[in-house]
Amino acid sequence: MTARNRELFALIPATLLVTAGFAAVFIQRDNLLSDVSLTYGAIFLALCLAAHLVLRMTLPDADPYLFPLVAVLASFGLVMLYRLDEQLAREQAQWFVVGLLFFTAAIVALRRDHRVLERYRYVIALGGILLLLLPRLGSPVNGAYLSFDLGPISFQPAELAKLAIVIFLASYLRDTRHVLVIGARRFAGITFPPLKHLGPLLAVWGTAMALLFVIQDLGSSLMFFGGFLALVYVATNRISFVLIGLGLFALGARALYAIRPTIESRVDAWLHPFDPELYEREIGGSYQIAQSIFSQADGGFFGQGFGQAIVQLGDNPPILPAAHTDFIYAVITDELGLMGAVAVLLVYLLIVERGFKTAMLATDSFSKLLATGLTAVLALQVFVIVGGVTKLIPLTGVTLPFISYGGSSIVANFVLLALLLLVSDRARREAAA
Repeated sequence: MTARNRELFALIPATLLVTAGFAAVFIQRDNLLSDVSLTYGAIFLALCLAAHLVLRMTLPDADPYLFPLVAVLASFGLVMLYRLDEQLAREQAQWFVVGLLFFTAAIVALRRDHRVLERYRYVIALGGILLLLLPRLGSPVNGAYLSFDLGPISFQPAELAKLAIVIFLASYLRDTRHVLVIGARRFAGITFPPLKHLGPLLAVWGTAMALLFVIQDLGSSLMFFGGFLALVYVATNRISFVLIGLGLFALGARALYAIRPTIESRVDAWLHPFDPELYEREIGGSYQIAQSIFSQADGGFFGQGFGQAIVQLGDNPPILPAAHTDFIYAVITDELGLMGAVAVLLVYLLIVERGFKTAMLATDSFSKLLATGLTAVLALQVFVIVGGVTKLIPLTGVTLPFISYGGSSIVANFVLLALLLLVSDRARREAAA
């Protein structure tokens, strides 16, 4: 069976998930099985088939499992959002279509050779930095500057900036990785990169710290800097460079913790979520993380059942704030239990595995580093949001890819998927030649 035929058959589970999920929502709400669920399933399948035809015509050798795995996550996200808020689900469905359009545009534009992006690396890097600074022009949400309003549309520039940063770093490290390794020197048992080439490391570290200071977005800082360290390790095979980077980030974060009240509040809420004073604090308190822990505990091993989580009672304030964005993982755990939450994480792990396999198959350095960076950033984004909701790390404001509500997130991640498939197609075609 060809790769594209495997992809076609693998889209069936995602369509069945949409149909069964909406049927479950209708039964739970009205105790009635409606044929509307079949309509929604057919529409979802038609959209996926359209994207599949684009891949079949332009990237016949691309990985056959990446797109179906993403379709499963997107279908699950649409069902969960519809269960929480019908209007938000309709808007997310519209953004899903927009994401597929950007996905198609990226593939068509770069189908001949995605390595053309290297020519514009400095322009792309500058665009990424400007995107990171845009939220500062808007208003803070819970102390952090995360979004920027463009007319009636609100988007999170960090979602698009992560792609620009990865493209730039992949291109830059392709040119300098040999110099970083050859010029390295050992001191006190630790291998240090040459000082004259330490600039990019310090520049990215400074950008991550500036991100914390200017827009106070801990999640994006961790995501960007973690992706950079993954690229440095793959490019140089020196764990000492990664340890140096982690040390720099820790020092910078500790210094900013002492001078930025928002960051200090996030850490205090993480360490003491059930402290009465922090729990009652309106801004920067621990109410959100405490309610998230309670919600996940209610789910147990198998969950309370689909649609059974209590998110809000009447017109009262939400029991679980931001259930459609930051805390949608807590709702999943509440309703589907540990088993359902683990199933979602396994889908992400499969995507990460396919992404790193694509990086291993790539023959040129830029493609290898690009696939590594894109996969690492996606994996870190999942880790940051799930870790924050489960109190493993301080809570952040990033979204759960393809599941949480957010137009900029789903569009950016579809472009990320397109880039991975472009790398995969060339790598698999060259491997088969």
